[in-house]
Amino acid sequence: MSKDGKRLEGIAREDGERAAMFIRFDRCVCGLFVILSIVGARLDGAQFDSPEAAAETQRTSAANLAPKISGKPALPYPASRLVESVEWAPKESIIRKAEGSDNWPITWSNDGHLYTAYGDGWGFEPKTKQKLSLGLARIEGDPERFSGVNIRSESAERLGQGKEGKKASGMLMVDGVLYMWVRNAGNSQLAWSGDHGKTWLWADWTFSTSFGAPTFLNYGKNYAGARDEFVYVFSADSDSAYEAADRMVLARVPKTRISERTGYKFLEKLDDQGAPIWTTEINKRGPVFSHPKMCYRSGITYNAGLKRYLWCQIHPNSDHPQGPRFQGGFGIYEAPEPWGPWSTVYFAEDWDVGPGETSSFPAKWMSADGTRIHLVFSGNDSFSVRAARLVLRD
Repeated sequence: MSKDGKRLEGIAREDGERAAMFIRFDRCVCGLFVILSIVGARLDGAQFDSPEAAAETQRTSAANLAPKISGKPALPYPASRLVESVEWAPKESIIRKAEGSDNWPITWSNDGHLYTAYGDGWGFEPKTKQKLSLGLARIEGDPERFSGVNIRSESAERLGQGKEGKKASGMLMVDGVLYMWVRNAGNSQLAWSGDHGKTWLWADWTFSTSFGAPTFLNYGKNYAGARDEFVYVFSADSDSAYEAADRMVLARVPKTRISERTGYKFLEKLDDQGAPIWTTEINKRGPVFSHPKMCYRSGITYNAGLKRYLWCQIHPNSDHPQGPRFQGGFGIYEAPEPWGPWSTVYFAEDWDVGPGETSSFPAKWMSADGTRIHLVFSGNDSFSVRAARLVLRD
């Protein structure tokens, strides 16, 4: 085994131990919360000049308890022990196409191309004459020299601006079938195509509890390199794609039953060894990731070179009237398994460009060793691509 292979193997073992440690830590935290609740109750009974003063005192107390890392904002999870930093290509090098269209969940098809979907726009040149709430496209070529081709489909395309129109939130190719999660569908609905996006069938069921903006976990070409025979679905734990949640949730389904609602199970919790416990009851779902008021839209891909899952999560807050497409932050997290334990690779409250409303790293555009990657994101309301290098720790 190579030196890098041994190092990755060692980190993987340590991550398993860390998962068990976090579970024990969570139990300790529960005890701490009991104590804090007692303190909080005493604060409630204390004398303040106004209810606002009491609330401010409690907020200040909570802020003083929050961890700070080197003067930076507190991270939701500890810094990665594998990736030291992310070196982004200059913002001037970002390639932007399909201006006026956003979303862009993406997957690697069996024909070698990437397939994606856009929202509230006209797609690539030549653009559609009518603005679509849900449109489809195929991406051909490498990340430095790619072209986008609109795919017209009467059975998939939808109209409606913003919340009023159905929009894609996840794309996945499995065994030659293209699957698409669609949000704004009370809450989300599944569609699939057996002819590379030309015609689509729609499920006669929806996720009406949580899963307001579901996305698929992507592996390699046509789902090559998957860890098992399941397909994994992540979402913020919210009924709406427009409301941030305190946590992310996870479902899985056998890859032969993706279109069947009865095939889905939901992560309930991890056992003492960090192994997942699944339930068929969606109301028993537990968190796969927690970040209060910051869990929003996301994209996740397996990096085979590093043997890590890379999860891009957009921050919901923005100072721009048009939101994070033009200004805002996001985080990148890694884990050895779809359920964790998670570590922070990158965290920016205000990236040097708008991070978009969704983003992900297509497996097709990763180097063999996993360190050269390309972010696809909807910044500037476009299909935007930015190169990056993951700098590994010694």
